[in-house]
Amino acid sequence: MGIIAKKHDESYQEYRDRVVNKVSPAFCGAKWYNATIWLGNGTTASCHHPPAHKIPLEEVAMNHKAIHNTQYKKLIRKQMLEGERPKECEYCWKIEDMGEDKISDRVFKSVIYSDEELEQCKALYGWEKDVDLRTLEIAFDPNCNFACSYCNASFSTTWQNDIKKNGPYQNLVSDGAAAFQHDGGHAMPYGKKNEGNPYVEAFWKWWEGELQHTLRELRVTGGEPTMSQDFWKLMKWWEQHPECNVEFAMNSNLGQKQELFEELLKATHSFKNFHLYTSCEATGSNAEYIRDGLVWEKWLVNMDRILGEGKVTSLNCMMTINALCLFTLPEFMDEMLKLKIKYKTQSPVCSFNILRFPSFQSIVTLPKEIRLERADAIEAWINKNWNNGENGFIEWEKDSMTRLVTYLREVEEGHRHTSSKESRERDFKSFYTQYDIRRNKNFVETFPILKKWFDSIPMTHLEQLKGVVDGDDAKSNRYVDEVMDTAKKEGWILNPQWANPGAQDYVEPDQQDEMLDYIKNN
Repeated sequence: MGIIAKKHDESYQEYRDRVVNKVSPAFCGAKWYNATIWLGNGTTASCHHPPAHKIPLEEVAMNHKAIHNTQYKKLIRKQMLEGERPKECEYCWKIEDMGEDKISDRVFKSVIYSDEELEQCKALYGWEKDVDLRTLEIAFDPNCNFACSYCNASFSTTWQNDIKKNGPYQNLVSDGAAAFQHDGGHAMPYGKKNEGNPYVEAFWKWWEGELQHTLRELRVTGGEPTMSQDFWKLMKWWEQHPECNVEFAMNSNLGQKQELFEELLKATHSFKNFHLYTSCEATGSNAEYIRDGLVWEKWLVNMDRILGEGKVTSLNCMMTINALCLFTLPEFMDEMLKLKIKYKTQSPVCSFNILRFPSFQSIVTLPKEIRLERADAIEAWINKNWNNGENGFIEWEKDSMTRLVTYLREVEEGHRHTSSKESRERDFKSFYTQYDIRRNKNFVETFPILKKWFDSIPMTHLEQLKGVVDGDDAKSNRYVDEVMDTAKKEGWILNPQWANPGAQDYVEPDQQDEMLDYIKNN
């Protein structure tokens, strides 16, 4: 395998110059060895910064490894090896252009691979050859029993049902509007059961061949994976191959039907290393309002049972820090701390991911005085509970919470494309007014501290949308056409990228019940 790239006594700048830039000053190992693949609709990316792109069906028909090794990715690799900065990687270039000492994500996304592996990107694989992945994140489909307020129909069938029943959200004007105005049809061209999906078939060919031997980490996301037939097929495979050394991780909302949860609990015992990621960031009615479908007490009990009865290497709670979670966030951390103390472990480890999109749900939309009061409350919790990690509250969590406090006090705009404060406030009012009606909720009763501000926001009245918009973000990837044109000029033999067909329209009974039947019969 070789020595892990960064030496113990080496700075990231020194490592970059010694290893990464030695391959090329535009090189990033993630483009070879890492991928996120949405198998449900056939899109992929090797990093979370550039937009995903379509995986051409004709490429997959000829080569199952094309679900990662697309012609587009290969050309980007060519640019990198020749020292040309791909435009889709502008996030990193902007950081690096701020100064020689600035370290971008291409370094952090390369450092997890060995010196030898990174050298082989140029010496062995180049840009033309297919590469077997080392780290992979997959989503089989967006089947999900939750419809969280900050999610949308691309990642949740429950969200899809909302839009199909009630139509798109109206009177939205900010940068987040389109997320709530499509029905997710682009995300499920093969239906909720993913029947006849060539991308899934390609994954299984690759997995049962080379991938199970070359991969170090596999993470399954969703939707809610336990509602996916292919997820349970993977669990069955692992039960039959307990010798597999791949680190396994999955996301779960831990709010699935109890029978599915019991099956998941049992499945954790088939793995050498099982990492579970779940999400929550508030307590009680606040949590249930934000994450529609969640039952707070059930989620808390399932967290306890995973730690006590499951076989998990780590339990990770991904907190999406949004405008509505702040009011019970300290109480939420109290509950996480109780679990740490009970099991004498760092788990659950909490990550504080500050929501930027949709910007009208971000914490910067709240009035300044409320943000400052919440910053004080969170800071007080840190000061009360920090004891150098002896209670399981670790330094990394402390630092993350401290950054949140600073963010609440100092940041006024979430990102450079954020809409104006007025547009965000108007969308906040428009969205949650409709959300209450659609989901049988009551904003001002759940968040009384925001009532005066909420009532003061004027209503927006626009011409009503008569139909849904196209929510397929991959179609708007502005880099693909430019890169493909370059490829043609260089003599590549290329086929046009195919747009996804429309969603299959059919009605199913309870998907979770069907999944239980599948598990019992296989």
